[in-house]
Amino acid sequence: MDGQINPNRSLFTFFSDFKSNGKVAATVVETVVLSSVFVFSLFTNICAIVLLTRKKRLVTANCFVLNLFCADLLFISMIPLILVIRWTEVWVLGEFVCHMHFYIICLSGCVTLISLSAVSLERMICIMKVTQAATCNVKVVVLGIFSIWSFSAMTALPLCLFFNVVNVTINGSDVQICTLVWPSIAEEIAWDVSFILLDFLVPGLSIVISYTKIYKITREMRERLITSTAYSEKHQLKVSQRDYKLFRTLLILMVSFFVMWTPVFITVSLLLVQNLHKDFTIPSTLFFWIVAFTFSNSFINPILYNINLFKKKWWQIIFCCSADENLDTDTTNKKNTIPNISTDLD
Repeated sequence: MDGQINPNRSLFTFFSDFKSNGKVAATVVETVVLSSVFVFSLFTNICAIVLLTRKKRLVTANCFVLNLFCADLLFISMIPLILVIRWTEVWVLGEFVCHMHFYIICLSGCVTLISLSAVSLERMICIMKVTQAATCNVKVVVLGIFSIWSFSAMTALPLCLFFNVVNVTINGSDVQICTLVWPSIAEEIAWDVSFILLDFLVPGLSIVISYTKIYKITREMRERLITSTAYSEKHQLKVSQRDYKLFRTLLILMVSFFVMWTPVFITVSLLLVQNLHKDFTIPSTLFFWIVAFTFSNSFINPILYNINLFKKKWWQIIFCCSADENLDTDTTNKKNTIPNISTDLD
């Protein structure tokens, strides 16, 4: 399945899978699955974006979640290209698309995780101050979102530079594939380590620290609410129900992201192992299904967000004129109330 670029290096074919038997049947199944993911993801993310943009007021956390949904749309925009590759097997999309294809996939994934990290930090600061989530500061939000996209674009840039169309020999025939060709193993190791550290471990660690801190705060508040009888102290412990509901929802989003993106980061590491050890190979079909599993996170994000936070059907929110009023009334009526922590956070 892999062609040789020189005696010491092997090339991974990525989505160019040269099937010997059952090509049509396997490709049809892949097309049905990935097309379903694309259509469902497109619908759910558009619904989620409409839901957020039609709200009368946006908190800072919701602005970063909106950025997450936009990144999901960019992410799934690569699915049609993948289907073309699965059917043609050889690369027919040209040099430019080869440079940009995996770069956009990587870029949008980084934006998603860092956006979740930004949201977790915002939630921690908000709850530590024991205040209602403030309406977003436009300058802060724009700067934050610009920084997220710029950082992600820079760290993923090597994929744009080193993905190239190359000629390889597959089953005795000369064909073209789009593959990642590093100038040296040292540069590949340096990028793998720095990318996993900066775009996966550090944001992930910040999320874990933030939610751990929030959990400790809520535990302390529960204990103090049980032991305290003074009204003044109870008044100081009032935290918005909306803050806790948003916290719970984003925690679920974070868990789903790590479950569905970890296999891809593991695969990136295994590609390095494959380059170092010729006897170790990763089947292109396995890589396809890992990526397909990751793509499904694009429709899980908006579903979890809508179901857990608003508990309303998307078509009601989009097409009913009273939807906005219900959304804002629901959060406004709960403003400045002591939450049932055992119910909202367990």
